[in-house]
Amino acid sequence: MDRQILKDKYAVITGGSDGIGLAIAKIFAINGAHIVLIARNEDKLEQVKRELSAIGKEVHIFAADLGVLSSVKTVSEKTLKAIPQVDILVNNAGIGRFIPFSETSEEALDMHLNLNIRATYFLTQYLLESLIDTKGNIINISSYFSHRMLSGRDSTAYSLTKGAIDSFTKSLAFEIGKKGVRVNAIAPGSIETPQLNLNIEKLSSHEQQRFKEMIQTIYPMGTIGEAEDVAQAALFLASEQAKWITGSIIAVDGGLTTN
Repeated sequence: MDRQILKDKYAVITGGSDGIGLAIAKIFAINGAHIVLIARNEDKLEQVKRELSAIGKEVHIFAADLGVLSSVKTVSEKTLKAIPQVDILVNNAGIGRFIPFSETSEEALDMHLNLNIRATYFLTQYLLESLIDTKGNIINISSYFSHRMLSGRDSTAYSLTKGAIDSFTKSLAFEIGKKGVRVNAIAPGSIETPQLNLNIEKLSSHEQQRFKEMIQTIYPMGTIGEAEDVAQAALFLASEQAKWITGSIIAVDGGLTTN
């Protein structure tokens, strides 16, 4: 019996060249989905394409900076020409800069708004007709920072965009549920990704030790997560096992938001 729960579905994943997006792409492909990856780094995309193609599924890649709104429409048109349908959309691409409120420039705020909100909003809009045709589903990647702050991590720009994603998820789920399209979000805690590791490497040895102690203190499970933890949740939400789940914000955070 074929156990590929996404067999021959077409999944569009933004920010799919590494980290959480790549983990989602891998687990979707393993479970039978054809993949469309959208990210900025063309070299990384080519490498991922070779890796995913070895699984035996169809893979399309598009290099685009979704923070530039004209690129969102262009890449949407390319996607709809390249594949026969869109069954799953994962809005994963995003940016997070931790800047004190008093030092946040208009440019920095626009950078967050354009990639984290406007790109998600309009990419979803451009692909919605196909998602309605397939009675597909949308998964937005949010963050615990939408409602849970951490000392030393000034996050007004980032937090307001992730709060907006939560509201967008619920309101769109309400609006298009009768058309057969489900909309959910995943709110990860700290996840071991290349970007997180890079940020940790920039810390002094004392700060790195404080980070380790903080993780053991604020996370009930005492560890940060792995990208595959988020990918497993995305696989569930994308599958028929979640056919009556919409408008949900699912925390994958090792219990962080319990306190």
